[in-house]
Amino acid sequence: MQRINVAEVAPEAYQAVLGLERYVRANVEHTVLELVKLRASILNGCAFCVDMHSREALAAGESNRRLFAVAAWREAPFFDERERTALALTDAVTRLGEHGVPDDVWDDAAKVWSQKELVDLMMAISVINVWNRIAVTTRAQPPAEV
Repeated sequence: MQRINVAEVAPEAYQAVLGLERYVRANVEHTVLELVKLRASILNGCAFCVDMHSREALAAGESNRRLFAVAAWREAPFFDERERTALALTDAVTRLGEHGVPDDVWDDAAKVWSQKELVDLMMAISVINVWNRIAVTTRAQPPAEV
């Protein structure tokens, strides 16, 4: 059972996060955005977000095969260089440890993404991590039926 509804209790806070979500939706390539959202949600154990982003990606035409492979993307041959660097950056930012994002992960991404694209990708990874933390903390549940 969900603990609290953030949108009802603190609508201004919810709207602030939603504003960043709108920005990334308008500025990050849709396919990459859905892969990033799904990968971070898997790493964070967010059932609500894994469900939502899987359904949204399928509705947008993403294949089951690629979506299932996001969990093991490093071993899967289904992702191009830009997608792979976005997924690697997602892993590093989501699992942000004592030493931050490794230089090799950043450098690989910087080879295939412009500076503006990198900033937008960072924002996308950051906002899905915020949503994951909200959903996991509040115990948000996926809908019973869709």
